[in-house]
Amino acid sequence: MLKEFKEFAMRGNVLDMAVGIIIGAAFGQIVTSFVADVLMPPIGTLLGHVDFSNLFVSLSGTHYDTVAAAKAAGAATLNYGLFLNTIINFLIVAFAVFLLVRQVNRFAAKPAPAAAPTTRDCPYCLSAVPLKATRCAHCTSELRAA
Repeated sequence: MLKEFKEFAMRGNVLDMAVGIIIGAAFGQIVTSFVADVLMPPIGTLLGHVDFSNLFVSLSGTHYDTVAAAKAAGAATLNYGLFLNTIINFLIVAFAVFLLVRQVNRFAAKPAPAAAPTTRDCPYCLSAVPLKATRCAHCTSELRAA
């Protein structure tokens, strides 16, 4: 059983998938940092010094200055700013994956065009005969030009 598991785990597809998941997780962290640390601060500044990570609604009705203060008080919050950050993360990752798949599809081998047929069927015996043949080699019937 251990040998079978080793064969399964060492297959090319499983290893490729594992590498893809690990790189995807690392890429996700990079995108999260990009959105939180690079993209959202200028957008927040343009919108009047808004910190998206601190946009929330306290469901208890009490006002708190930050999400951390609300959490420390044990208040239930609706964190729509963090949700916006997550949506932007997703859109960036989805766009990057789209660009990657598009490039891979561009470089993928295109199927060769179908070769022109070199034979046709005899209408009498249904044997394959060359296109230029005027008589069937099997039943000796006279054939019309193709």
